[in-house]
Amino acid sequence: MRKKVMIGMSGGVDSSVAALLLLQKGYDITGVTLKLCPDKYVARPDKEVYNGDKDIEDAKNVADKLGIKHMVVDFTDLFDKKVISNFVDEYYNGRTPNPCIVCNKFLKFGAMFDLAMDKGFDYVATGHYAIVEFDKGKNRWILKRDNSLKDQSYVLYNLTQHQLSHVLFPLAGLEKTQTRKIAQEHGLSVDKKPDSQEICFIKNDNYVNFIKKHFDYKSYTGNFIDRNGNVLGKHNGILNYTIGQRKGLGVTFGKPMYVVKIDPHNNNVVLGEEGEQYSNELIATNLNFIPFDFPQDEIEVMAKIRYQAPLEKARIVPVSEDKIKVIFENKQRSVTPGQSVVFYDGDIVLGGGTII
Repeated sequence: MRKKVMIGMSGGVDSSVAALLLLQKGYDITGVTLKLCPDKYVARPDKEVYNGDKDIEDAKNVADKLGIKHMVVDFTDLFDKKVISNFVDEYYNGRTPNPCIVCNKFLKFGAMFDLAMDKGFDYVATGHYAIVEFDKGKNRWILKRDNSLKDQSYVLYNLTQHQLSHVLFPLAGLEKTQTRKIAQEHGLSVDKKPDSQEICFIKNDNYVNFIKKHFDYKSYTGNFIDRNGNVLGKHNGILNYTIGQRKGLGVTFGKPMYVVKIDPHNNNVVLGEEGEQYSNELIATNLNFIPFDFPQDEIEVMAKIRYQAPLEKARIVPVSEDKIKVIFENKQRSVTPGQSVVFYDGDIVLGGGTII
């Protein structure tokens, strides 16, 4: 009997080609497109918030072309609760969230994964570029970096052993140019469709306008201060600033100044001169490790503090049951609370957590 696979089809070229490759391997495929952004955020006629209707249409057209079943699942309430609410709360509290990681944890490999298991599917698949293997020596499933330019292992560090044992990533080993070529060769209409934007549910990534328009946010001016508490000027509300920011501060200081800390409790934005935006350590929580349950002792790793950051040598030092200190060999630019730090041993993803 053919193995049954539920594949998340976003309407983009990656998930479309992933479905094609699985079909060619003989799996019994059902495409699922998740409706995520609630209609209450969709503004017309400008549609500042993208509601995904075009993506659903594109995914259905590809499924029809491939001759596979397709269904739409409404996860708008869960997306609102888990992703958008978290997104807004993080900015309220002076942090910079990563909604893709939250969505992967609670939606794609949370609710969608659970739905697939409940309906008797053998696997869940997506168009991510990453590698899953079983390590007989460790007797555990492991997640590995894909050796392509598109490697997306950074956003998948929350996967559990149970999930990894039922996950397929058909695009492993492909470059994006190869994926588009496959789509073109098989007549898939999405072959030239551009990649999704960084914040999929907000047009042009303008999160400030989104939060101000749809939430009861009051923007209060406050003080720019230095690390010693000296007042340097007035800011326009902490929502408008992120760690490492230099441009758009609204005040000139006669020299480059960077946001080095946001203090929501006192409504202060701390600025520092060149060099002060670097740090060689951080604390992380909300941890998940893959080849082992939790480090019992200090270990050496390679780590990155954002998706596009290079890997850097670091040490993990356990602090408590759900907290670690990460000490980098070299100082890192703009360590940002709310973002994720992810750990590697060669190509193997050891795990990660949220920077606090």
